Order: sequence, then C-alpha cells, then structure tokens
Amino acid sequence: MRGGLKAEAFTKSLYDHLIQHCSFIAHYDRGGFYDTYFSSGDDTVHFLSQFDSNNPNAVDGVPLCIEYGMSYWAKGDYEDINREMIRIATPYIPMLRAEAEAKQRDADLTVAQRLLRKHGKGLEF
Repeated sequence: MRGGLKAEAFTKSLYDHLIQHCSFIAHYDRGGFYDTYFSSGDDTVHFLSQFDSNNPNAVDGVPLCIEYGMSYWAKGDYEDINREMIRIATPYIPMLRAEAEAKQRDADLTVAQRLLRKHGKGLEF
C-alpha cells in the first residue's frame, strides 16, 4: 500500500492469502486477480473498500467482503491477520482511493474524447 499498489509488490503470498482467507475468488491466477482489481480505478476503489474500517457497510469494524457480501472473512482462524490487514490498510485508503478515482476519471475522459472525435464533436473543459 505504501508503494501505490504496484504489481511487483503484489506477491504470491499476498495473493494466496487473499484467495484462501479473505473470501476473494482466484480470478484464474495472480495476474488475473491483479488485472481484475488494479487495472481500472473503479475496481481498485471497490477492492480497497474491503479493507477500510471506515466503510459504511462495516459490521463491528469489519467491512463486508466485496465478492460475497459477508463479514465472516475476518472471523475465525485468520481473524487476527485479517483484522490487522484492515487496521494497517485503513490510513492508506483515502490517498489510494483519490489516486484510483483520478485514474478512472482520466480513463473515462479519454474514452469520451475518443467517442466525441469519432462523431465529429469536440470536448471543452
């Protein structure tokens, strides 16, 4: 998180923990998982919401898992690790969310400009 969610920091160990103990599906493999959640800003914001204790859907400080809508991912055998992930991640999330939203806005505007040019229109800001 400190490094800005770079692919090289998304280790096999982290991937394995997320799919085995945090209620994420595998998305085929580590690369597929990374592409699913970190290629678009909207998807990154969605991913981050699972580790944000300020998330309005949190139950007893545990946000609902984004793929199944339950809080059980932070209870039981890996509760200590998963709750610690939430505690550590929460302070980074506002900055990471802002970066992801800016990335999504730029991507959306690029698509909008391309479509407008295709139809002979311009876009003024």
